[in-house]
Amino acid sequence: MDAAELVIRAERAWIDGAFRPAEVVVRGGVIADVRVPHGAPRGAVEVPEDAALVPGLVDSHVHVNEPGRTEWEGFRSATLAAAAGGVTTLVDMPLNSIPPTTTTEALEIKRAAAAASAYVDIGFWGGAVPENLGALGPVHDAGVYGFKCFLAPSGVDEFGHLDRAQLDRAMAEVASIGSRLIVHAEDPDLLSGDGSLGRGYAAFLASRPPASEEAAIDAVIAAARRHGARAHILHLSDARALPAIAAAKADGVDLTVETCPHYLTITAEEIPDGASEFKCCPPIREAGNQDLLWQGILHGTIDAIVSDHSPSTVDLKRSGNGDFGLAWGGIAGLQVGLSAVWTEARRRGIPLDTLLPLFTTGPARVAGLTGVGEIVVGAPAHLAVFGLDDTLRIEARALQHRNPISAYDGKVLTGRVRRTWLRGQSVYDASEGGAGEAPWLRRSPAGRLLSRGTA
Repeated sequence: MDAAELVIRAERAWIDGAFRPAEVVVRGGVIADVRVPHGAPRGAVEVPEDAALVPGLVDSHVHVNEPGRTEWEGFRSATLAAAAGGVTTLVDMPLNSIPPTTTTEALEIKRAAAAASAYVDIGFWGGAVPENLGALGPVHDAGVYGFKCFLAPSGVDEFGHLDRAQLDRAMAEVASIGSRLIVHAEDPDLLSGDGSLGRGYAAFLASRPPASEEAAIDAVIAAARRHGARAHILHLSDARALPAIAAAKADGVDLTVETCPHYLTITAEEIPDGASEFKCCPPIREAGNQDLLWQGILHGTIDAIVSDHSPSTVDLKRSGNGDFGLAWGGIAGLQVGLSAVWTEARRRGIPLDTLLPLFTTGPARVAGLTGVGEIVVGAPAHLAVFGLDDTLRIEARALQHRNPISAYDGKVLTGRVRRTWLRGQSVYDASEGGAGEAPWLRRSPAGRLLSRGTA
């Protein structure tokens, strides 16, 4: 074996949509060969038989918040958390950083902030807000993967939401420039309870009913159909919208949809009073709804599972002493998504084979990323080792996220990322210890900043 060559051997490697024995040969950070194992190359990395070699995960929905709100989450902490969760490529949302990524100037500020601290590869979404409609073209040309909009208030003043007429304008514009519109789909006319709602989760859940998602999704489908645009539904929580999404896809609308680990693994019935770490928008719904989301995965209607990692400071998450109307909404889960979903999938008898495309090629296709999420010759050597039977107890203070608060705190999960490589370079190794003194934390950032059309 050449000194510059890395060979990883596994009895279970995710190749061409199935697990099989393989040797993955890496040269110059690229997968140079995928072959049937033969002999025992000196110096090869052996994946234990109780683990699987999988492609580096892709997370197309991450709020990093730097600059401007770096105390919520910064690129260093976010990308370290990503690496520890097996995520080698993420796409950053255009809010809640200041400035939001709605102009070319703001994109350059965001890229400069990320450049020195990226432990994994990072791409960027642009934002579509009332002020920049008609001027999305230059931001598209600067390399964003598409444009995010809200149909209801976003929660931050600097990123306004679109009304129905503005949604139509945005959809027409992204179609004309060959981009995509990704939509936070809730109808503000069907939301209620602005302000204090108390410590009980039921009042918050009632304030954001399923009908709000369904009405907004119908509007997105109609606009995408009208303009022949590519559209994507973000963080679907309401499973009753799945039939309309499936029908639109069958009818030729260029539509994709994602859901998130917290919707697939947590139910409204288990959320305690005052536990505002569980607040997110749209909300975590009841167990029966969760069952239908899993059916959407099994039927192939849902295209991707992504974190919607939307952290904040502990003080903001605890605003109002656990009042669900006053606390900041957002789940911090970038590091634990695959483990959480695999735990629930096992309970339901769903194999890892079903999940992996939703964590890899699915999000890559949503964003228009090429060359990632697969173990294939010519692709960047983004790889991870996943211990399927490992026990993982989540302690929020031990996660790499900047703030020690998470809806997964205290959960005991099955399945753990043991190691992650970025272009063949080890960026995470659980065997090297935990917490802030782990040797892997002292490595230099190796991530790259991605632009549309690159990987």
